[in-house]
Amino acid sequence: MCRNIRTLHNFAPPATDDEVQAAALQYVRKISGTSKPSRANQEAFDAAVREIAATTRDLLDRLTTSAPPKDREVEAAKARARAELRYAR
Repeated sequence: MCRNIRTLHNFAPPATDDEVQAAALQYVRKISGTSKPSRANQEAFDAAVREIAATTRDLLDRLTTSAPPKDREVEAAKARARAELRYAR
């Protein structure tokens, strides 16, 4: 599950709220060990996702770097090339 969490810092354009939310959801799924909580745990699960998304957004807003922002398309192409090498037969 966690391999779906992507680096969100230092991209142009900056990470969207949807990307932050998706990362928070993946994190909570991983640490809780479930992708679909029971009704009894749904409220706690959803609250954790909201809190982690807010904390993640705060972190991203506070981080600074002197490196130029990365281009999403270039990074995606690099990831595809690495995957081709990794899974080539």
